Amino acid sequence: MSEIVLGIDPGTATTGYGFVRQVGSSLKPVAYGVVTTPAKMPMHERLQIIYRELDELIKEHKPVSAGIEKLFFSKNVTTGITVAQARGVAILAMADNGLAPGEYTPMQIKQSVCGYGGAKKPQIQQMVKTLLGLEKIPRPDDAADGLAVAICHLHSMQTNYLMRNL
Repeated sequence: MSEIVLGIDPGTATTGYGFVRQVGSSLKPVAYGVVTTPAKMPMHERLQIIYRELDELIKEHKPVSAGIEKLFFSKNVTTGITVAQARGVAILAMADNGLAPGEYTPMQIKQSVCGYGGAKKPQIQQMVKTLLGLEKIPRPDDAADGLAVAICHLHSMQTNYLMRNL
C-alpha cells in the first residue's frame, strides 16, 4: 500500500493535520502542520477558515482515507461544543472530498502509536518522530497529534484488511 492517509486533531484555535504514506513496512510523512484561527474572530468565520484550509490540503495531497480524533472532554462543556463544531467542519471537508473518516478515541490513538492507552503526550510525540523517521518532534503539538491520528488510522486500515481476508 502506498496511498496517502490524513489524520486530524480537531480544535477551534488550532486544528492539527498530518498526511502519511505507508511504503512497505515504513511510514513516511507527506505533510503536516496546523490550521489556526484568531481567538477574537467570530466563530462562523473561524469555522470557515478551518473548512477551507482543510479542503485545500485534501485536494492538494489527495488522501485515499482519513481519520479524526473523537471528541473527549470532561469538565468544560463550552470548550467541548466549540471543538465539536471544528470537528464537524473537518468531517464536512472530508466528506466533500469523498472521504468517510475513521473515528478514534484518544486512548485508541495512544494504544496504536505507543502500544499503551495511558501514554503521555511526550511519549506519543517521541513515537511519532520515531515511526516517521523525523529528525525532531513535529511542532506545534497539534501537528504531532494529527500525525498520530494518521498513524492510528493506517494501523486500523491494516487490521481491517487482515480481518476481511482471514
